[in-house]
Amino acid sequence: MQTTLADRLRARARQIGMNAREVAEDARVNRSFVYDIMRGRSEHPNLEKLDKIAATLKVDRNWLLHGKGEIQGDEPLTHKEPDEFISIPSVEVTASMGGGTIVANEVAIGEPYHFKSSWIAHRLRANPANLRIMHVEGDSMMPTLQDGDVVLVDLGRALPTPPGIFVLFDGMGLVAKRLEYIPNSDPPCVRIISDNPFYTPYDRTADEIKIIGRIRWFGRET
Repeated sequence: MQTTLADRLRARARQIGMNAREVAEDARVNRSFVYDIMRGRSEHPNLEKLDKIAATLKVDRNWLLHGKGEIQGDEPLTHKEPDEFISIPSVEVTASMGGGTIVANEVAIGEPYHFKSSWIAHRLRANPANLRIMHVEGDSMMPTLQDGDVVLVDLGRALPTPPGIFVLFDGMGLVAKRLEYIPNSDPPCVRIISDNPFYTPYDRTADEIKIIGRIRWFGRET
């Protein structure tokens, strides 16, 4: 089976137990350079930087480029795995886009949603175990989110830096809002913002809220 530069780089890094960040740091190249190759966005990379990566991976540059050349140890398996779907559980609570929805501590699990493993790994760079599906209601995040939208929440990303849209307990209930950290605030504070200008932003200290996770994707029925 024909393989690509991206296939060979991923396979060799996996074989020697390195991820993209570690490869970049060891080779002293930008992480984006390694990520672009691994995602198939760079079929003709800078050769000087590629030489550094080859040295880190203990392979010949020509092996990375063409699959022919010296390699230290056994050659890694470079066949492409089938792009499987991963089941993401649906949590039967609703994040309000208004004044907040009060929810119980224990929540039921609804029907799961399914996403391609490659999309989760390479686009979201997320751990599937940290992902949950929720529904949102209300109009405070319009036009970005609309009443009834389905959102994919990453529980592993609960820091409001960089700013983004999160599901959180704001002291009154569970809400979906845009969060921004307020620089130099003491104690640390975040600004809770609705995309709908009808709703006024408000501030909370970090101790007054609990961020559940960052919204990474949404779906909408048409």
